[in-house]
Amino acid sequence: MNPFDLTGQDHWIVGGAGYLGQPIVKLLAELGARVLCIDIEDRAEAFVKSAGLSSQVTAGRLDVSDSRSAQDFITAQIGARGVPHGLVLLNYASTAKRLEDLTEEDFDRVNHGNLTATFMFTRAIATAMRGERRGAIVLFSSMYGSVAPDPSIYQAPQMPNPIEYGVNKAGIQQMARYLAMHFGPDGVRCNSISPGPFPNPETQRANPHMTAMQSLKVPLARIGRAEEIAGAVTFLVSSAASFVTGINLPVDGGWTAW
Repeated sequence: MNPFDLTGQDHWIVGGAGYLGQPIVKLLAELGARVLCIDIEDRAEAFVKSAGLSSQVTAGRLDVSDSRSAQDFITAQIGARGVPHGLVLLNYASTAKRLEDLTEEDFDRVNHGNLTATFMFTRAIATAMRGERRGAIVLFSSMYGSVAPDPSIYQAPQMPNPIEYGVNKAGIQQMARYLAMHFGPDGVRCNSISPGPFPNPETQRANPHMTAMQSLKVPLARIGRAEEIAGAVTFLVSSAASFVTGINLPVDGGWTAW
């Protein structure tokens, strides 16, 4: 059997209408999965319609940082679709403030959006998966969850990635390990992925210096292409990774190798 065949499976992608989320949604659908593409406002609906995916992909509207709404959403979707086979979370929060300007309230708010919201959503899904004795979860960390940003990459008025981003992404890696331990005996796997430099096209156009400098720091000597994240996610949610749990998989062109 093809271990990457997802026919008959249901996969939920939080942040699925984003730059890295879109190729994940498309590839999982191509491999036969029913996909629930979740994003804020009407982003998921617009993406699903424009990509012509409506026959296999359902759009969902949710801000996962709203924990009460998230729980209601989970209950309704499981009632309608059943317990998902896979869950991928790309939710993101940041202040984009200088370290000196970051307030206690800023830091707490971003921690909630990245860590608390991820934990609450993931725990609810993993608990439901436990009842089915199967499931695969992929949390999104970052290379900046493992290393600090290199300030030479950025030119004013740009700033290095803010401190709360890296702190939260490091926490995501540990969260994946802990959840792998906790839910592993029930057949539920949890891993994290750490993308390297994947600036979106708008950022590339606006900051050519940053893109060039990022390429110099990568052993493969280039930035990543969005579709290159989808294969790693597909591996982790598929039966090809049936004995893989608790890892953090860098997809960074070798950025963190030196």
